[in-house]
Amino acid sequence: MPDFAAYGDAPGANTIGNVARSVGGLALPNFARLGLGVLSDIEGVEPTARPLARVARLRERSRGKDTITGHWEMMDVITEVPFPTFPDGFPREVVEAFTAIAGRPPLGNRPASGTEIIAELGPEHVATGRPILYTSADSVFQVAAHEEVVPLETLYEWCERSREMLVSPNNVNRVIARPFAGRPGSFVRTPNRRDYAIPPPPCILDELAAANVPVHAIGKICDIYCGHGIASSVRAADNDEAMERTFDLLQRLDGGFIFTNLNDFDSKYGHRRNVRGYAGALERLDALLPRLEAALRPGDQLTFTADHGCDPTAPGTDHTREYVPFLHLRPGQSGEDLGVLQGLDIVGRVVKEAFAA
Repeated sequence: MPDFAAYGDAPGANTIGNVARSVGGLALPNFARLGLGVLSDIEGVEPTARPLARVARLRERSRGKDTITGHWEMMDVITEVPFPTFPDGFPREVVEAFTAIAGRPPLGNRPASGTEIIAELGPEHVATGRPILYTSADSVFQVAAHEEVVPLETLYEWCERSREMLVSPNNVNRVIARPFAGRPGSFVRTPNRRDYAIPPPPCILDELAAANVPVHAIGKICDIYCGHGIASSVRAADNDEAMERTFDLLQRLDGGFIFTNLNDFDSKYGHRRNVRGYAGALERLDALLPRLEAALRPGDQLTFTADHGCDPTAPGTDHTREYVPFLHLRPGQSGEDLGVLQGLDIVGRVVKEAFAA
C-alpha cells in the first residue's frame, strides 16, 4: 500500500506475486478461474476477462498490519489508534509483573522470530524453567515454554493472567501462548498455541448472533474475537485440518456463517520467509477448490480474503502492509473486477447481505 514506509516495510511487498516470481510460476488453475490473476501480476496465473467471482483489492483503513486489526476491520471495527508495540522489549514494570505471575524471571524480552528464540534460549529454559518472553513488530506478548517443563494448563494460566495485567499504556492486542517440544537442536512448536486478544467492540459477528445466524469458527477465529457472536468453535493444527473441518461443517449444517482461518500461510511460511513452502500451500489450497465448490448448496456463497500481507520475500520476519485479495463467489451469478475498494469491512457487509436476502 502507499503508506508502507510508515510501517517499516521495504518497497515492493506483494505476497502472492513475489512468491510466484520467486518459484518460476504458480499452478493455481482454480483460483485463476475465480479471477485471482486480475488482481496482480502473478506468474502462472493469467488474468481472465470473465472471472467467476467478484474480485477486488482491498485497501485497509485501520492503522496497523496485524492479525487483530485486520480481522476486526473485516467485521466493521476500524482501529484509528495503533496498538502499542515494543521494539526494545517490554518495560521493567511489565517484566516484574510477569515475573510475579510465573514465579521466575523470563528469558529474552526482545523482538524475535519465535523459532529462532526458542532454538537459542530453549536449552536454558529447559534447565531453569524460566519462560521465554518475546514480541515482534506487532502488538504481541508471546510466552514460549516446553510442554514437558511447563504444563499447558500452567502456560495458559500465565497468559490469561498476563492478559489481565496488560492494561494501558501496555495494552498489547494479543497475548500468545507458544508451547514447544523436542530436544536442543530440534525444538518444534506444537499445535497447542492459544491467543488471548483484547475483546473487540460490538461488531458484525454480534449482529449475526442477534439475528439468529450461527457463526462457526475454525482455527484461531474464536480467540481473535474473544468468542463474540460465535456459536461453535474448533481448533485446527494446520491448513489441511482447517479445510477438513470446513468440509465437515458444510456437510452437516443447514445454514450459518463458517469463518475459517488458514494460519499456515502466516506462521509456517510468511514469517519464516519460506517461499517454496508458501507456494506449495497455495497450490494445495487451489487443488481443494473443486471439492469446496461442489460442497456449496444453492444460495451458498464463498469468500477468500486476508487480514494483512506476509510476503516471504520481504526483509525481516514481519507482516507486510499490502492490499489484500477479495474473491467473492456466488454460484450461478456472474463475477466482475471491482478494482480497488476501501476497507476490509466489505467482507462483513457481504456476509450480512447474504443473510438479509
